[in-house]
Amino acid sequence: MNRWKAIVFDLDDTLYPEREFVLSGFRAVAVWAEQNLGIDSHIGEKELIDYFESGIRGDTFNRWLASHNLLSDDRVERMISVYRDNNPSISPFPEVKKTLIELKKFFLLGIVTDGQLKMQQRKLKALGIEAFFDALVFSDEWGQKAWKPSKKAFEVISYRLGIPPAQCIYVADNPLKDFLGAKRVGMFTIRIVRPNGEYSNCNPPSIEYKPDLTIKSFGELLNVEFIGLSQSYKP
Repeated sequence: MNRWKAIVFDLDDTLYPEREFVLSGFRAVAVWAEQNLGIDSHIGEKELIDYFESGIRGDTFNRWLASHNLLSDDRVERMISVYRDNNPSISPFPEVKKTLIELKKFFLLGIVTDGQLKMQQRKLKALGIEAFFDALVFSDEWGQKAWKPSKKAFEVISYRLGIPPAQCIYVADNPLKDFLGAKRVGMFTIRIVRPNGEYSNCNPPSIEYKPDLTIKSFGELLNVEFIGLSQSYKP
């Protein structure tokens, strides 16, 4: 008998490249800025992307507005709203749908994701993969205090799936927050480290944050022997 009954996934940079969402949001903000601030949308979009590519995170809009001598709290807040409320143009990683189809034959599937609630819901809808999952947990249902590395979302997904944590696997990408809460409730954890992933070069801050296993692609889940598919699954 296979020990594992459910596989739970992170969303951003695990099921799709988060960079696509960021760029989609920047396009929406650039269009808004052209209409409201008179900055050419093509120029604005390129400048925002340049900030992102240089590694700037968190205060991109503040810096960008300041560079145009237009910085104000109201404008920053409006740009954040446009970014979050954008209906994103995003797609799953190429191997995701095929892999989910196969995993669905053997396991219950779930999602645990952080981020502003409506934004994360729009992402999942845009990806067109919601039907694969038996349970969803958006940790923002309980506010940021429940975001990873909190245990809250993992306890809830286990309850919603009807599977004890010890029979669940959690698959994610960010060692700075993704695995601690899952491990503390008793889930087995797998990290996907893709080339050029947002957190590919990050190391766990302590042994508690370290995943139990590391793989290099989503499709590799079908060939991880301990999952129990190596004999029954033939690609």
